[in-house]
Amino acid sequence: MPSAAPSAVLRRPPQPSPPRRHPSARTRLFALPEVGWAAAAAVAFLLALPLHLTGAPAWTWGPLYTLAYATGGWEPAWSGLRALKDRTLDVDLLMVLAAIGAAAIGQVLDGALLIVIFAGSGALEALATARTEDSVRGLLDLAPSTATRLTGDDGDPDAGPHAEENVAAADLVVGDVILVRPGERVGADGRVLDGSSEVDQATITGEPLPVAKQPGDEVFASTLNGTGALRVEVERDAGDSVIARIVAMVAEASGTKAPTQLFIEKVEQRYSVGMVAATLAVFTVPLLFGAEPTGALLRAMTFMIVASPCAVVLATMPPLLAAVANAGRHGVLVKSAVVMERLGEVDTVALDKTGTLTEGAPQVTAIRPLPGPGPAEETLLTWAAAAEHGSEHPLARAIVAAARERGLPLPAADEFTAAPGIGVRATVGGARIEVGAPARLLPADHPASATAGTLVAALEEHGLTAVLVLRDGTPAGVLGLADRLRPGAAATVASLQALTGRMPMLLTGDTPRAAARPAAETGIVDVRAGLLPQDKVEAVRAQQTAGRRVLVVGDGVNDAPALAAAHTGVAMGRAGSDLALETADAVIVRDELATVPAVLTLSRAARRLVVQNLCLAAVFLCGLVVWDLAGDLPLPLGVLGHEGSTVLVGLNGLRLLRDAAWRRAARAG
Repeated sequence: MPSAAPSAVLRRPPQPSPPRRHPSARTRLFALPEVGWAAAAAVAFLLALPLHLTGAPAWTWGPLYTLAYATGGWEPAWSGLRALKDRTLDVDLLMVLAAIGAAAIGQVLDGALLIVIFAGSGALEALATARTEDSVRGLLDLAPSTATRLTGDDGDPDAGPHAEENVAAADLVVGDVILVRPGERVGADGRVLDGSSEVDQATITGEPLPVAKQPGDEVFASTLNGTGALRVEVERDAGDSVIARIVAMVAEASGTKAPTQLFIEKVEQRYSVGMVAATLAVFTVPLLFGAEPTGALLRAMTFMIVASPCAVVLATMPPLLAAVANAGRHGVLVKSAVVMERLGEVDTVALDKTGTLTEGAPQVTAIRPLPGPGPAEETLLTWAAAAEHGSEHPLARAIVAAARERGLPLPAADEFTAAPGIGVRATVGGARIEVGAPARLLPADHPASATAGTLVAALEEHGLTAVLVLRDGTPAGVLGLADRLRPGAAATVASLQALTGRMPMLLTGDTPRAAARPAAETGIVDVRAGLLPQDKVEAVRAQQTAGRRVLVVGDGVNDAPALAAAHTGVAMGRAGSDLALETADAVIVRDELATVPAVLTLSRAARRLVVQNLCLAAVFLCGLVVWDLAGDLPLPLGVLGHEGSTVLVGLNGLRLLRDAAWRRAARAG
């Protein structure tokens, strides 16, 4: 008696394991200490500010400012002191010292504002780290926690019954044989020994349609089994599975610092040391020549204020944040000002196919009745839709939808049956209608088979998925289905080529034939098909090794490693997987592909404003410092010049908030 027949193994389902739950980033928001301290500092500052500005007694606002200093400044101060232990001067400690120096000469408000800004940036960094960790945990939860292992199975489907045991998926080893029931996720990477089914492996390859699996075919952990039962021999340990490698690649790429970030850290370190040394010199050198301590301290504190990089920092953030806000109003969620800046550096674009360049849902695009006495197109579609009406397969839904769009009445279908990997069969109007894979249904000895085979080959040559329709065993015609391009996809590709100087690449897990059609329609020449997630990462890294800054646009779990490894990653928002949305640096909320070149153009405009502001801030900073060192800069004038330059560069950067800035970017893109 065959041991692995589906009917023999479906009677005793395993006990489901409780789902693993991890707190989301939103749940963990208020559990992060950095967020709590930053919020406390901001509240204290906002309570003190109106009292201070309206002339209330100092005892009303003084304690509130002190609370803002304490709650917002203790953590960066402590971090800076720990860095000093390693002989490193942390820029956070420098800002705390500048705030304390401002308070020492009566500029309590300036110091408190500086503290609140730095506490807020630390909280945002902590939150971003927590969200990255949650993304990786969410990916791990795609893989099932348990699997049904068949004991005593030697791979022979006729060897007799085998005992089943429910084991942790992590305990499976190479050579184990597992049973995958209909609707279950595959517990390990392996190869099918027995059974047939269709497996949805979009999480790994991005293919929009389930893939038929027969003995000898490879399956991947976390992919979703269809209506058949499979016996699978494990070929990789849990830690070496494709899904586990995706997790490792996302974690590795997310934790890697960009070269720009490393350069900034070096500059900050040198600037911190130089500013502290200069402040001490401004205070001590006059004392050596007999100056009054009070006057020397006043000059040193004035120097610390005018030399503080507030205007330089503000020169960078307002243009980028304004661009972020403007992009957000027009359907592109850019996750940080740093991301907005990096978007302007992109010189190479890599596009995913399914769900990114295309809409991700198959549609009937060709109806080919057999010539001669064959049925009319509408009749052929009616037969196929009536037979497929009871199926949940994506191709079946597309065929039914095509018939309804044309207003065709669907007759009742009787005796409906479905065979995984083959197709469906039903009685429609007294005739037996079969719809499915040509390789499985096409009769070898029928006179019309050669003509039907020619139609199938022609459709597949153009990148379509061919579906054969038989009536009473006679080929009646062929339907061609394809994933439709997104509106404006060709124009978007042309705009990206104009912006970067290079034609975008197409990276897809789909077959070369399926990739060739959308590539030809959009003009893309560099097409790389049949890629697993690690292959996409290798393609991106090869471009970056050649000195290019790669933008990856994708939507699926299989795109997440490439999104994380790229210079910048953009995810499609509506159909995008949770992991892709979390991993990406930006999200196209409404799936409008045309916004990609627009946001790149907006980023470049923001970068130009940053350069303008940095030049302006440098002129003010250098002028005030020289005045203080070479002359006698009054403290009020120093504060006025420092704050005035800060306001000026801030207002200049906010120009990108206007809708006109986006319209110009959209036209230029």
